[in-house]
Amino acid sequence: MPKKLSKKDFLKTPKGTRDIMPHDALIWRAIESKVGEIASAYGFKFIRTPHIEHAELFAPTLGEASDIVEKQMYAFKTGGGDNLVLRPEWTVPAVRAYFEHGMHSWPQPVMLYTYGSFFRHENPQKGRFREFGQFDLEVLGDESGAADALVVRVFSIIFQELGFKNFIVHINTLGDKECRGEYRKELVAYYRRKINSLCKDCRNRLKTNPLRLLDCKEPSCQELKEGAPKTIDFVCQSCRAHFKNVLEFLDELAVPYFIDPRLVRGLDYYSRTVFEVFAERVQTKKENQEDKEKAENIKDASKTAVDSNDKTAENKPEEASLIALGGGGRYDYLAESLGQKKLFGVGVAIGLDRLAEELKNRSAGLTREKKPDIYMVQLGPQAKKKTLAMFESLRKAKFNVAQSLAKDSLRAQLQSADKAGAALALIIGQKEALDGTIIIRDMSTGAQETVLQEKILDNLKKKLKILANPQAPGKAEVK
Repeated sequence: MPKKLSKKDFLKTPKGTRDIMPHDALIWRAIESKVGEIASAYGFKFIRTPHIEHAELFAPTLGEASDIVEKQMYAFKTGGGDNLVLRPEWTVPAVRAYFEHGMHSWPQPVMLYTYGSFFRHENPQKGRFREFGQFDLEVLGDESGAADALVVRVFSIIFQELGFKNFIVHINTLGDKECRGEYRKELVAYYRRKINSLCKDCRNRLKTNPLRLLDCKEPSCQELKEGAPKTIDFVCQSCRAHFKNVLEFLDELAVPYFIDPRLVRGLDYYSRTVFEVFAERVQTKKENQEDKEKAENIKDASKTAVDSNDKTAENKPEEASLIALGGGGRYDYLAESLGQKKLFGVGVAIGLDRLAEELKNRSAGLTREKKPDIYMVQLGPQAKKKTLAMFESLRKAKFNVAQSLAKDSLRAQLQSADKAGAALALIIGQKEALDGTIIIRDMSTGAQETVLQEKILDNLKKKLKILANPQAPGKAEVK
């Protein structure tokens, strides 16, 4: 029976969701703008897909025994009998769109990107929500190691452009269907000998999806992972050559990485290359106050790891020093699991919630709202009408304009203009509304002059140019 909410509770966001308020939304918009700019520059095309998809799309691709399919999907049945889910990830919808819209007839590879909300019913925790933001890049129709390196390269450029100096790519190869069979046998044999030390979920995974044991976050299972067989020891020559090719590209592009031979991803569709990107974690002020010495040790450990030229898993940095920002890999068998022709693909996803929080902690300057050039001040009903009409003219002329039509007093509006950091205030009273003039006020000096409304654009351009470059020759004093 559905839980009944009190009036107090239904006025709150559902568990695991949140409102992104204007101050934080500035960071989100800055991230979306930057990732879109870089993705487009590298030839990726933006695509938007529905937030709901057919449930039947995910079980054969993500894996019947995956946590997403078993526990985390928001599923519902429509009145017409359709089984639908809120999308839990984007790679599968991207492949679905590829076939639905005949993208196989486009020039290959097809390179797509998107960002938006995704949904998983899991326990909310710091940086993890049931509705979460995600940015995805997908390269469809390319088998080469260059495609793998491309998505990692674009991924790393995004982090660099957002101000991350210390980051590192954990990378591994899972092999293909053929060479993975022998590895699976060895892995199962190893964990059967340790079965009493496994958590409850991993005991079940041993029967259904043993590769997932390497992805378990339980401390006891993490310890066992260190002695598990390495995938690289079992891959065939073809997969080994592909992996070597990817690493050669990353070396040429100076992307920092190390090979983690036990890295896997949590979804069944991955094959060959898999990777995750970690950045040095910034301690919050509270954490620094609570344990300053620990924070300093974390910083030193992370810097040593990222600056090191040794790219083996034995030199892996301390886990506590790093924060995972995203990951991805190759999925050459995904299309076949949907009953389609083979489609080579590789992609990457960036978690926007965690990225935004990390940038906020770094004081990256992304929360600074652009100050208005001009603040519109109106006094009286007729002046308010004139102000609205002029506001649009100024916007079209590319001025950054602000106003407060809800306020009537001159003092209150000038205080708002000062608080907003406006360079100039335009004042229209009843007199100015009738005689077609306007008062321009320099907010830094208080100097004012009256000009004709029809000449306002030229006057504003001149004054803003002088204010932007006060040492320029020929500057006239504003009167």
